[in-house]
Amino acid sequence: MAQRMSELLARQARKEFVGRVAERAALGAVLEEDGPRVIHVHGIAGIGKSALLACFAADARAAGAVVVSLDCRRIEPTESGFRHTLCEAIGGDMGVDALAQRLGALSATVVLMLDTYEVFRLMDTWLRQVFVPALSDNVRVIFFGRERPYAAWHALPGGARLLQSIALAPLDEHEAVDLLARLGTSGEDAARLARFTHGHPLALRLAAAACEERPGLALEQAPLQQALDELTRMFLADVGDPATRRILEGASVARRTTISLLRSLFPEFAPQDAYDRLQRLPFVEGANDGLVIHDAVREVIARSLRARDPGRYLDCQRTAWRQLLGETALAGGGELWRYTADMLYLIENPVVRDAFFPRGTQQLAVEPAHRHDHDGVTRIVMAHEGTDGAAVLLSWWRHLPGAFSVVRGRDGEVVGVCGKLAADEFDPGCLHDDPVTAQWRLHLARNPLAPGERAIFCRRWLSLAEGESPSDVQAAIWLDLKRTYMEMRPGLRRVYLTVRDLPTYAPVAQRLGFVVLAGQDVVLDGLTYHSAMLDFGPRSVDGWLADLAAAELGIAHVPALLDVAARELVLDDGRVGLTPLEFDLIHYLLAHPGKAISRGELLRHIWGAAYAGNSNVVDAVVCTLRRKLGEHARRLETVSGVGYRLRSG
Repeated sequence: MAQRMSELLARQARKEFVGRVAERAALGAVLEEDGPRVIHVHGIAGIGKSALLACFAADARAAGAVVVSLDCRRIEPTESGFRHTLCEAIGGDMGVDALAQRLGALSATVVLMLDTYEVFRLMDTWLRQVFVPALSDNVRVIFFGRERPYAAWHALPGGARLLQSIALAPLDEHEAVDLLARLGTSGEDAARLARFTHGHPLALRLAAAACEERPGLALEQAPLQQALDELTRMFLADVGDPATRRILEGASVARRTTISLLRSLFPEFAPQDAYDRLQRLPFVEGANDGLVIHDAVREVIARSLRARDPGRYLDCQRTAWRQLLGETALAGGGELWRYTADMLYLIENPVVRDAFFPRGTQQLAVEPAHRHDHDGVTRIVMAHEGTDGAAVLLSWWRHLPGAFSVVRGRDGEVVGVCGKLAADEFDPGCLHDDPVTAQWRLHLARNPLAPGERAIFCRRWLSLAEGESPSDVQAAIWLDLKRTYMEMRPGLRRVYLTVRDLPTYAPVAQRLGFVVLAGQDVVLDGLTYHSAMLDFGPRSVDGWLADLAAAELGIAHVPALLDVAARELVLDDGRVGLTPLEFDLIHYLLAHPGKAISRGELLRHIWGAAYAGNSNVVDAVVCTLRRKLGEHARRLETVSGVGYRLRSG
């Protein structure tokens, strides 16, 4: 009987996998009835987490389990983004309970695996508190990421028995030699490379590829990261042809590589050939939305290019940004986060980049507050606020505890608190009773939001040890605030917050676009509370991020004109609806920026091949579009004797 392709691929994955006997056995325990329900697999970049995931997926399927594997790099880090992606993978309805039931009904044993979990930390609390507890008893969840699990996972009821953490170490020398042999390197070379690379799987693959081109390559013992850097440089300098090296260097500036991006970066190459060259490299992974260069290698390549040729590095960034901006204008709602993440990756400002691609080893969890947190919340507020200031905050706590989040330490104690309120969800009377939010309401009254736009009030954040000062607790709270931004977009227009220590936060806040609200300070207990506001603009969080990227790269940002999902123009003073013909016309022109499009081509693609009327209908629609575009009408140019084109700016 002929084997299915999935069976052949599963067998090949098991055949090529080396070592990890203990780790595979530990993962295999989740398939047992009394085994752990949640496992966190963690380790440094290139250590083999994704390879272990693929191998265990084959093991689990061979044992009769249903495996659902999701890559967090391709999921919008919001509750709706996760539910949408999981719904696409397993079917069913979008609700948490419906998805949990659907997942549990797939098989007697179901394994849900989340890869590259380090980029999904914005959603950790929701997964831990809402989604995982909703799963049925036959579902197991395995996280693969760089970071250890938050301590709060161990505080779950039954956590010690139901949760397990597995740290991936390098391969031992025997396993490393075995892997090198399968890669075509054996004998003394294999033993020497195993020692040089410290058993790091990605470094082993790079070393094998380098030695294939240069037998007897001289290598010296070095620390692991130094060895990985050196191997990457060798690979670039000595392996492959100059064209492939040039393509690889340019692609290293981007989060993911697509054919359209390669076409923009390298007009001198055939884009499909450039794509194929990258795909053949041992550290490039193919996916349904493009190619991904392994982080550990990409960072070395990008760092080297930036140091050696900063002009070319910046040109690649700017070209990538312009291409992504054009594609973002045409992206549907489901793809918007993917492009936002791509543009964020181009921002090297750590204040912005780390907020959405968090790195480091922070172990503090931010969670919705509960009534039993009363003593912890009161203790923090009383420690850092005066009598009147504390009275206002504790009044909010008594009336609206659901508006508060707490930060928990390793033992579950409350070490931080944050109050944030959606301005349209609360009685205006309550807001006026607080002198700080009363000022914010006054600002909103004088500067009203458009219909459908919303504002969030970040009333106060406090750490038990540091108050409002910069700290790990403050960083965790700000990260959670970014999650709120993502959840509330595209309706979120403004954020209001208050601080006492304005000089400390002003440089960072101004860089992000916050402005101090002059004349709206509030004095409580002799202490001045300054108010600041961030206006995201009519395109909400995604537009704000695009503006930050443009500023970082020194580009005059031209806003995207079209909201494809809403079929509306997005202008500086609001949104404008479009007729079907107007939408189709500008959508087509946006897909070909700067290109002169003939009236005949527009007629064929918009009115259809069967249309036999006068081409003046194109001119008529262009005329109405220009009126709706207002001051942007100049971008829709007439090309004499041809037709029309849409300029990028």
